[in-house]
Amino acid sequence: MVSEGVFSCEFEVFGKVQGVNFRRHALRKAKTLGLRGWCMNSGRGTVKGYIEGRPAEMDVMKEWLRNTGSPLSNVERVEFSSHRERDRYGYTNFHIKPDANEEAPGKERLDTSSSNTDVS
Repeated sequence: MVSEGVFSCEFEVFGKVQGVNFRRHALRKAKTLGLRGWCMNSGRGTVKGYIEGRPAEMDVMKEWLRNTGSPLSNVERVEFSSHRERDRYGYTNFHIKPDANEEAPGKERLDTSSSNTDVS
């Protein structure tokens, strides 16, 4: 009997993929396929992520990342790590991670605006 285990891979999507709801659409697609993992904006203007699930569903997601994306995105290319077999799932669902530098720049902007407000 052939058993389909849990596999995983990392990905990075290049092109116009930030500011176009790419992560939200990726979240919906992954959940529809029953995949687990995460995605996030990178500091390089790409979207990075990790998916885990059965090979057939992972292949559908990979095709979606390459050729569909969000309606306003323009995917130039996608890089994938090789599939790795896992003993079990590492995540309970698929989610969007916060941007790596999301908090620090926001705090700087808040500090700058409040100091500008105080000086005015």
